[in-house]
Amino acid sequence: MAADLQAKYAKLAQEYSKLRAQNQVLKKGVVDEQASSTSLKEQVKLREQTLRKVEQEMDSLTFRNQQLAKRVELLQEELAASEARSRKTKNKGDSPSQQALQQSQNLFDEDLQKKIQENEQLHIKFYEADEQHRRQEAQLKSRLEELEREHDQHQAVVSTVTSKYVDTIDRLQSDKAILEVRSQTLESEARDCRGRAEDCQQQLRRCQLELNRQLKQSSSVIEEKVPFNDTKFSDFNSLNVPPHNRRHQLKARDVSGQALVFVQDLVAALLNLHSYTEQRVHIYPVDSSIEPISPLNQKFSQYLHENAAFVRPLEEGLGQLHQSITEDTVTVLETVGKLKAFADHFTAYALYLKKILPYQIKSLEEESGASLCTCSLTSMNQELQSDMMRITSVFDKMHSYINLLALPGVRQDAMPQSSSSAVFTQLAACLHSLHDAFKEMSKHYSQKASLEQELPTVTQKLRTTNECLLSSLGTLTNSTGKIATFFSNNLDFFTSSTGYCPRGGAGGLNPLQAESMLGNKKRASEYMQAVRKTRPESVPYTEALLNRRVLTSSTESREGLTQQVVASQEKIARLEQEKEHWLLEAQLGKVRLEKESQRILDLEAQLSSIQGGGSPALSLGPAPDSPALTSLEDGEVNDRGTGKEASLSANLFGMLTTTPTNEEVGDEDAREKLIKAHYMARVGDLTTQLQISDSKAVNFHAECRALAKRLAIAEKSRETLSEEVKLAKQNITRLQDELATTKRSYEDQLSMMSDHLCVMNETLSKQREEIDTLKLGAKGNSKLLKKNR
Repeated sequence: MAADLQAKYAKLAQEYSKLRAQNQVLKKGVVDEQASSTSLKEQVKLREQTLRKVEQEMDSLTFRNQQLAKRVELLQEELAASEARSRKTKNKGDSPSQQALQQSQNLFDEDLQKKIQENEQLHIKFYEADEQHRRQEAQLKSRLEELEREHDQHQAVVSTVTSKYVDTIDRLQSDKAILEVRSQTLESEARDCRGRAEDCQQQLRRCQLELNRQLKQSSSVIEEKVPFNDTKFSDFNSLNVPPHNRRHQLKARDVSGQALVFVQDLVAALLNLHSYTEQRVHIYPVDSSIEPISPLNQKFSQYLHENAAFVRPLEEGLGQLHQSITEDTVTVLETVGKLKAFADHFTAYALYLKKILPYQIKSLEEESGASLCTCSLTSMNQELQSDMMRITSVFDKMHSYINLLALPGVRQDAMPQSSSSAVFTQLAACLHSLHDAFKEMSKHYSQKASLEQELPTVTQKLRTTNECLLSSLGTLTNSTGKIATFFSNNLDFFTSSTGYCPRGGAGGLNPLQAESMLGNKKRASEYMQAVRKTRPESVPYTEALLNRRVLTSSTESREGLTQQVVASQEKIARLEQEKEHWLLEAQLGKVRLEKESQRILDLEAQLSSIQGGGSPALSLGPAPDSPALTSLEDGEVNDRGTGKEASLSANLFGMLTTTPTNEEVGDEDAREKLIKAHYMARVGDLTTQLQISDSKAVNFHAECRALAKRLAIAEKSRETLSEEVKLAKQNITRLQDELATTKRSYEDQLSMMSDHLCVMNETLSKQREEIDTLKLGAKGNSKLLKKNR
């Protein structure tokens, strides 16, 4: 409990630290985003200011360009005038100076034309760059507005998540306080436990010291007082009881049980295989009316019919071997006599396989020689012949190794321990070879069955038999694989030394002396139990007498109390019966009293009618509720009323002579009705109680179902909330990623804008330089023109 609480506390503390770190990261992210947004706004403002400056410069450049254009027009007009003058003077003759002036003027015109074209191209590029800048500025403004809206949404989400985290942190803090209190209590309990553990360790040390002292004392006593050595003579040493290895016995019984289960599966599969093979011998060839069964197959079928006589003893022999291995026996190869019977049964089955092998090969050869057999079926039959010969040879090897393992149980010096280990190893290899052989046979037979499916005259019975044979071969493959794996896994146990040998000797057990050794072991264990049995302490005679008196008195008092309890229980039961009887009698008396009261009233009415309205004082009895009725209930009701009714009838002049007979009949009916009503009332009460109990049970069941539904709803809500928290965390991470990408894109766009502005500044500076050069050239030309004039 303390470890669980400590683990829960550690887990809660870890979650709290994670949430706190996430909260800090979110706060830092929000602050960084606010700072970045403010910086971006400032950068946009600065860009707008620089853009306005550039626009102003553009306006000034446009004005200056217009001035230059006007100046160029004036220069062109002057040039046209000069050309007209030059044409007039051509008729008079061109002097060399005029020709040189004309050439320089032509060069200046060409340069001026080039400059004009370059200026137009620069104007076009500047206009395109301005339009592109305006479009980019509009896109960036719209993108900035979208990012601001997303930032507001993200800020709202962050605030909601922060509020949730604050609630979670508060809850965790309260849980932390509770867990701290629990941890303090657990720490106090742990201190107490440590104290008790230290006390236990001190007691353990004291016990160890005491046991060591007793061991030393016992060893010294044994060395001094027991000089007898019962392992001196090897002939008599073989009769000593060897140390019993209980773990080895349990392991041997477990291994034999598992081997019995595997052999049972193997036996069932072999029986099925031989039975289905016999059916196939009768079914194949396909049309028995054309190609009847041969005498060879008839003989083969008879031998296959005898398979149970050779297969069943394998299971029975291994079952007897498993029953002989118990916890109290000594299981080694020298003492396991039932292994010889199993080896004989296995040898008989191996010989049976040798006997039917030629018939199997001849039967397959007849199938290959049939008219409907194809080349593929013939090759498959040859493969199956080789598989059968391989399986028979493996079984022959296995029966040889099993007979070798059974020899030490017959003769002691038949096989040493090293040879038995080699035999077990070879037997494991044979089991793996058997598994491989059955696997190959199953594969080849599957191919053969698929080829037989393509025959035109194949019957349903042959298909079913082939399927059953394939199933049996698959079961054989699985069972032999399990046996091989099981034997390989327990090969160390089979090849290891059991340790069953007499003390002081290295030889093994003699099978002939095993029975006497087991008897000696049993007598030794009985003797040790008798020696270890503690005798009861003797009691002094006077104390025994006192104890006897006390015991006798207590026994008598107990018997008396028991009799009193039984008598009291009988008395209580009798009183309950009397109570029920008198309750019933009381109800009957009450009914009789009501009837008597009614009858008296009727008689008074009749008497008053007879007397012609006499005084009320002549009434025969009091009112029904008067105190006189109680006396009737006490005395007169118990009387049968014969004399009283007779006197009343005499006083009433014989008018009521038939009343007693009707009264008796009415009393009997009323009694029966009253008893019936009483028991019906009891049944009604019990039914009411049962209905109340049923209603309570139904209500409790409904409450339980409602609580179960509420619990299911709470679990679902918890799952949904956990999913919402996960989604919120995912949204936070996604928003953080988007914010980072947006920030990077903004930085990239700003860098691109700054690069573009630098390029524009360079182009403007180049244009200024070109304009200045044009101005200078125009001024030089004007000076030359003036000089020429």
